[in-house]
Amino acid sequence: MNRGLILKFENLVQLRGACRQLRTVSYRKVYRGQWKPVQSSAHPVWSILLYPQFWQKDKLISIALSQCRHLATKEETKKKKKKIALAKGEVAVRQKMTIEELARAMGKDVDHIYEALLYTDIDLDSLEPDSILYEDHIKLIVKKSGMKYKSAKLKEEKERENTDAVKRPPADPAVLTPRPPVVTILGHVDHGKTTLLDSLRKTQVASMEAGGITQHIGAFLVHLPSGEKITFLDTPGHAAFSAMRARGTHVTDIVILVVAAEDGVMQQTIESIQHAKNAGVPLILAINKCDKPEADPERVKKELLAHDVVCEEFGGDVQAVNISALKGENLMVLAEATVALAEMLELKADSTGLVEGTVIESRKDKGKGPVTTAIIQRGTLRKGCVLVAGKTWAKVRFMFDENGKAVDAASPGIPVEIMGWKEVPSAGDEILEVESEQRAHEVVAWRTYVEQQERMKRDVEVIEAKQKEHRMDYEKKQQKLAHLTWRQRKAVLYKANKHVMFSKPKERTEMDKNMLSVIVKGDVDGSVEAILNILDSYDADSECKLDIIHFGMGDISETDINLAEAFNGVIFGFSVKANESIKQLAAKKGIKIKLHNIIYKLIEDLKDELNSRLPPSVVENTVGEASVLDIFSVTVGKNKIPVAGCRVQKGLLDKKMKFKLIRKGDVIWRGSLSSLKHHKDDVQVIKMGMDCGLSLDKYIEFNIGDEITCYEEKEVQQTTSWDPGF
Repeated sequence: MNRGLILKFENLVQLRGACRQLRTVSYRKVYRGQWKPVQSSAHPVWSILLYPQFWQKDKLISIALSQCRHLATKEETKKKKKKIALAKGEVAVRQKMTIEELARAMGKDVDHIYEALLYTDIDLDSLEPDSILYEDHIKLIVKKSGMKYKSAKLKEEKERENTDAVKRPPADPAVLTPRPPVVTILGHVDHGKTTLLDSLRKTQVASMEAGGITQHIGAFLVHLPSGEKITFLDTPGHAAFSAMRARGTHVTDIVILVVAAEDGVMQQTIESIQHAKNAGVPLILAINKCDKPEADPERVKKELLAHDVVCEEFGGDVQAVNISALKGENLMVLAEATVALAEMLELKADSTGLVEGTVIESRKDKGKGPVTTAIIQRGTLRKGCVLVAGKTWAKVRFMFDENGKAVDAASPGIPVEIMGWKEVPSAGDEILEVESEQRAHEVVAWRTYVEQQERMKRDVEVIEAKQKEHRMDYEKKQQKLAHLTWRQRKAVLYKANKHVMFSKPKERTEMDKNMLSVIVKGDVDGSVEAILNILDSYDADSECKLDIIHFGMGDISETDINLAEAFNGVIFGFSVKANESIKQLAAKKGIKIKLHNIIYKLIEDLKDELNSRLPPSVVENTVGEASVLDIFSVTVGKNKIPVAGCRVQKGLLDKKMKFKLIRKGDVIWRGSLSSLKHHKDDVQVIKMGMDCGLSLDKYIEFNIGDEITCYEEKEVQQTTSWDPGF
């Protein structure tokens, strides 16, 4: 008994010591610092008091203290007080800020943010300090707090310097030397542009082109007997390639406008005149096919007056030459007119210093890799030069002329094919020479960075619009389900999305039948650009959506097949090939590959594919018509069935087909007949002029004068309303 009293006494002494320690700590609160909560111990005090003999006095005190709070250090206190300083009441905000980050940016505590959120539709119970806020909510909080907001600047913007390559300042007139004129031949399709160029350079490009139509741009140097040189750009004439014609006029000095003498001014003729005017380039009129009996050159000149193209004989400054490109008539007269105009223009260029030029066309060659056709506009291009165009660069390995012959140098005004590009640049890109490969890397890195920044800005705008649209849709759905409990809402949403949740990715794509996903592959950059321009004019999304999932240059590859399989798409190739292994893989996976050499046929094929995605429309073909002359009823069992006495006025009535009952122009019933009788006999067919009695598969009272029509339904394939312009 005495032993028990002693143990109790020791426990009381230890507890009294612990209380003194606690009191001492509480006094320190006033003088030294703040308190910081911590997690409670795994061993509560009451468990220790039950078995005090196993614990020492200092251990008991430390555990007792852990039930309360311990002091925060000075460093922790400083960190907690650390807040971003405000600049004139402006808060730098950005997307996807958390409540805690916004509080620090505003120099407020988290409770202030919660208080401001009372003015919004946000459920405060669902928010934590690390919850992300929408941008419009962030701006509202800042406004309610009497502050202004501004977009947070990226740190990289201040650190990144502009390392882009730019053109040299204008050259000293004293160092300029004459250069060949760059001439673009424009005109309507099939008016003889390529034939004219063939006659000038004595080659047969037109016979190699599919359908006799020039498919992509080419640049050629023509040597005249007089020793003069002229650089010709051959641009396609049909509507699909208007962008390529516009690009050709940006590097040209003179435009030869080819107009067929028997056709006169056509759509692309007017468009070509507009391109020349926009570029400020002088015109020479070449009236072609003058050897034909129906040719009328004077009519062509008069028609051009309406488009401000005034020939010299009408008091204007446009030279007009009557030619026959096929027979080679008056071609030298046309060449002399071009040289004379070039002399008047005094075309000169600086052939020294760093090279400047323009990409006319680009493609990916199997043996040569990325290749470009370019016009040099300044400097002299040689092997080993480091060039930059767009977001790619090249160290010139080889150069070729229009005949495929290797050349060592290319001076201003000379077209040349360049090998050595790392990637294929876009047609129309500016070519600039730089000092070294390292400098080229810097230029490409800067241009890539600028493009990324611009894309980010566009993406942010799209994201904000999508978020706003999504939130409005969500709020509408929530309002519709507001009267339901949370369990009922969950059940409704589950049923609505069940078919999507349990479907495979390919099945989800197939569910949207009114969509055509396409992959476009072309031989050169200009061809792909032209096809994409046509597809941009697609305006029948309400009928069938058109989605371009990929485009590029080169032959059809396994990657294209896999991509088409993932999106349930179709591959369209223009002047490219697909080897046997690729075709077998496509057939195995059920992927369509459509290869064409003429753009018209490719677009027609694409339209057929769009038509196949449209749901068929049902058309009714009338087989026979009958009028109700009398009404009576027949008792079958306990039921009275109305029967119509009819006479067939047109065609015939076939019991197997569908019928409709028309009263005063309105269709009041559709279905099939339950019986068809001639006198007392059941029959299948009643011909014109015969009487019959018939009853319907539904109880409907007849009126004398009603019309009964026998018809059949046929499904007819719909066609898209999209008109690509040719």
